[in-house]
Amino acid sequence: MRVFISTLFILLLLGLITGFIIKSNDESTGDIVIGITIMVGAFIWMPAFIFYRSKGKKIKDYMLTNENLQKMKNFQKEEEDIKRNEK
Repeated sequence: MRVFISTLFILLLLGLITGFIIKSNDESTGDIVIGITIMVGAFIWMPAFIFYRSKGKKIKDYMLTNENLQKMKNFQKEEEDIKRNEK
């Protein structure tokens, strides 16, 4: 999966560079190449990248649930207490 994502990213960069080079000669064709490259990046590369990076992680840890909000408040209070005790 990592090789697929890396290869596709390099191909997307080459597609954008090619699109801008073509755009200097033929504007409509260059716009088409750039548009297709952006669509592939948005609809194929980005979901694959997000899936690869988030595999094995708990989504609940990143959501603002009441439990997580309470943990953040407790952590903030502990940090404030530590700073007060240092003074």
